[in-house]
Amino acid sequence: MKHLQNRRAVITGAASGIGAAIAHAYADAGARLLLCDRDATRLATTIEECRARGAQAQACVADVGTREGAQAGVDACLEAFGGIDILVNNAGMLTQAPCVELTYEMWEEMLRVDLTSVFVASQRALPHMLAQGWGRIINIASQLGIKGGAELAHYAAAKAGVIGFSKSLALEVSKHNVLVNAIAPGPIETPLVDGISQAWKTAKARELPLGRFGRADEVAPIAVLLASEPGGNLFVGQTLGPNAGDVMP
Repeated sequence: MKHLQNRRAVITGAASGIGAAIAHAYADAGARLLLCDRDATRLATTIEECRARGAQAQACVADVGTREGAQAGVDACLEAFGGIDILVNNAGMLTQAPCVELTYEMWEEMLRVDLTSVFVASQRALPHMLAQGWGRIINIASQLGIKGGAELAHYAAAKAGVIGFSKSLALEVSKHNVLVNAIAPGPIETPLVDGISQAWKTAKARELPLGRFGRADEVAPIAVLLASEPGGNLFVGQTLGPNAGDVMP
């Protein structure tokens, strides 16, 4: 069913993993897509896959780790489609180190890419959503933003910030029918986890009640739900957790 028919959606980090899966799901749901990533080659593949599903899809090659790059997807959507209805802040990075070994540069880069970009893109989109009285902002967090993670203090801190930002922004703008929510996946088999040690991943899988990592296509339907009507109409400042049982709020 075309739950997002003609909705204009920006998805960051759309070249692979959860971002690409959301792009596919949004294409199937009828959205018009502005897909962003710094990897032009992989992004082109996602664009072609979405077009093959019948969607209008445009690319924006940008690095959300810069202010201009975080704004670029919204600006490109305004130019291509004349407005923006949905913003999915999915782009992120993941590195691993004990806290005593974290450099200032690692900490700063993580917060800039995984947290500050969410604020910058959202702030860029908000005036347009508020003016039209309709908008959906969906921020991809992590269950580690709720429970923490050994050797992932910088990542967990950034994702906790995404959750707090989502709640606070939701309180500000929901009365204007601009709904802000977060999705906090557990471990998902994506290129993002390639930089994490196999020992960590093996131990983590053993901890999960489900006994396995999730797949990106198991997360994407939640992003469709949150952006849809009437399915997403009552979600305000929520953090949805497809995490294989790792966190049970």
